[in-house]
Amino acid sequence: MKWNRFTIKTKTEAEDVVISALADVGIEGVEIQDKQPLTEEDKAQMFVDIMPEGPADDGIAYLNFYLEEDADTESILKDVRQALDEVRSYMDIGEGTIEESQTEDKDWINNWKEFFHQFYVDDILIVPSWEKVKAEDKDKMILHIDPGTAFGTGMHETTQLVIRQLKKYVTQDTEMLDVGTGSGILGIVALKLGAKHVVGTDLDPCAIPAVADNKEANGIADADFDMMIGNIIDDKKVQDTVGYEKYDIVTANILADVLIPLTPVIVHQMKKGAYYITSGILDVKEDVVVQAVKEAGLTLVEVTHQGEWVSVTARKD
Repeated sequence: MKWNRFTIKTKTEAEDVVISALADVGIEGVEIQDKQPLTEEDKAQMFVDIMPEGPADDGIAYLNFYLEEDADTESILKDVRQALDEVRSYMDIGEGTIEESQTEDKDWINNWKEFFHQFYVDDILIVPSWEKVKAEDKDKMILHIDPGTAFGTGMHETTQLVIRQLKKYVTQDTEMLDVGTGSGILGIVALKLGAKHVVGTDLDPCAIPAVADNKEANGIADADFDMMIGNIIDDKKVQDTVGYEKYDIVTANILADVLIPLTPVIVHQMKKGAYYITSGILDVKEDVVVQAVKEAGLTLVEVTHQGEWVSVTARKD
């Protein structure tokens, strides 16, 4: 099968935000080409004595994504351009142009796996299915996570910020709602921490098989983690199915521009005393999310940071 490749020209500092925006419209497995130098952490994982000198960083990044020949390209590109325009409204993404080319027949869905290896988020070890748990790690809290074509491996700062908040607030009685579930990693973490039950919602149908596979890999019973597709912001049927004043914790690892309309809606799903843990917020958007939380009648509990990303935690009193 031939694949059509689409290349977005942007700026290196906008990479993460543009990739998150693409994920929101169903584009996964984005390939990054830039001239940013490797970090010390990157170098530590590459077992070579002397790193070769690369070209000087010019601040330009090329983000490639791939669509099958029979995909509804026109509709998908319309969504991508709209997503780029939304990001462009609050940060400089450079040219933001999209070029199309055709590439050879390769397994683009699975080739990324050679770059994804087990890693820790504090004391939680996240392991993909194609790697074995080392003997010295057998007693750790272990998550077996394969993102497949749904967003969420735990490597991104936004996911790690939420995981750390879940470690603070999950109890054995926790009923949790996860909006924008993706791979299901946050719900699985909550259940591993002792939560009673999780409900997940997502717009991307790929989340259904991804969550099912990851539940099975982690020994999660089907009854403990329910999953549905739909937009809880404006779909009354989804809101009714999810239920009202039922949840002790609501998580939403989504871009700030989605959190703003979500917040006044989601308060109706929360019990009194429930925690609302948000992430996916670029630091320049921190103030608007904090404002949205307060305008929804929630009490700000904590704001945490990792890199340029922010997590806002609030409580319904």
